Amino acid sequence: MADVMTESETDVAVVGGGPAGLHAALVLARGGLSVTLIDESDTLGGQYYKRRAEQLAVAFGDFRPRGTELIREVRDAGVVCRTGTLVWGAEDGGRTLFTSDVRTGVLGRVRARATVAATGAYERSLPFPGWTLPGVVTPGLALHLATMDRVPVGSRVVLAGTGPFLLPVACALLEAGAGIEALAELNHPYRPRPSAVAGALRQPARLAEAARYLLTLARHGVRVEQGARVLAAYGDTQVTAVDIAGADGTVRRVETDALCVGFGFRPSTELPRLLGCRTQPDRTGTEQLPVVDADGATSVDGLYVAGDCAGIAGVHAAGVRGQLAARAILRRLAPGRTPVRVAGLRRRARALDRFAALADRLYPLPAEAVADIPDATQVCRCEGVTAGEIRQAVATGWNDLHGAKAATRAGMGPCQGRECGHIVAALARRDEAEGFAARMPIRPLPMAATVEGQEVR
Repeated sequence: MADVMTESETDVAVVGGGPAGLHAALVLARGGLSVTLIDESDTLGGQYYKRRAEQLAVAFGDFRPRGTELIREVRDAGVVCRTGTLVWGAEDGGRTLFTSDVRTGVLGRVRARATVAATGAYERSLPFPGWTLPGVVTPGLALHLATMDRVPVGSRVVLAGTGPFLLPVACALLEAGAGIEALAELNHPYRPRPSAVAGALRQPARLAEAARYLLTLARHGVRVEQGARVLAAYGDTQVTAVDIAGADGTVRRVETDALCVGFGFRPSTELPRLLGCRTQPDRTGTEQLPVVDADGATSVDGLYVAGDCAGIAGVHAAGVRGQLAARAILRRLAPGRTPVRVAGLRRRARALDRFAALADRLYPLPAEAVADIPDATQVCRCEGVTAGEIRQAVATGWNDLHGAKAATRAGMGPCQGRECGHIVAALARRDEAEGFAARMPIRPLPMAATVEGQEVR
């Protein structure tokens, strides 16, 4: 590989090409600033506005045409879109970003006057016996296959976990031709208290969306079993059966060829934490979120956070948060160039945040969900570390999160703790929200990027 390092300058760097990043980039570019939008994927859109392959788009139509239109508007506005590029480090409050081309490993440096971190979220997994079997996947993967490729993850599918995301996944699987053997919801969100009903009525569009999903499931004879959870999965080279505990404590075994399990989402906050943003626990007390003002400004001058990186609130809130951050940057970097109106956006953001808080109350993650993980269950799949090994490390004196990490290597694999960090923290008996420290590289860096004389900082 040649000894190269690409360099570029821009008014604003936006990290993440999902709904928040796209809305922010569009507002900034239309406001007259130069904008560079960086995303690790080969295409823009993020998880919500994913694009179908050309042949599938011809056969089945565009998936979420609003995303296609938004991406077109961003490109037409003159935004420099650097797809297939990961941000693995930063310094100077985000004014310098270190990048790597995911195909070639060529390193780069982007200098900006302001940066928007719109890095989205990950699906939250919880280990259980058998969760590493082939055929056990996250709901997000099942949804991707069903909507993008029109392929069901299995013919007899069990969905489990908690969160409203399970409903659209189940409906997409039915549309793709799968059968739903069971839908086990850990909580009781569809028999909520009167206060929760009142909160939902203040968001009629979201309430109607949930009602459409539930009606679709009912037409296919799928019942949401509330208060139920997966205990274990069984199989040899493929998952073949699942034990499900009902709300009354009875356990039944369900035959299946695919198990989709997810417990909501976790914000991807590595970049703002790497840059030293002040953080605080989220509403659930399980994650550390960047502290932001009403427009997404952090404690680090010139660094803004938008979308689910600022707290899980969904696609509609992500778009609003992206626009608010962009308008704050316009006021800062281009005062008087264009009128900036934010009152309506802020009202919309507050309403969506209230709905997100309601979802947190309806779909909590009980503490016993982690406490009940059997000792023999793998927690860190990258390094093959079990729950018992982590508990033993804590019991023998490694009594903090990073001590347990050092003793067991949990969280030292390619995912860098994104999958297991919250579980390791809970098993380490930490009462407060804590995660592994963010260090460069915050994303796995190809070995090709570190050889042939390239400078890595």
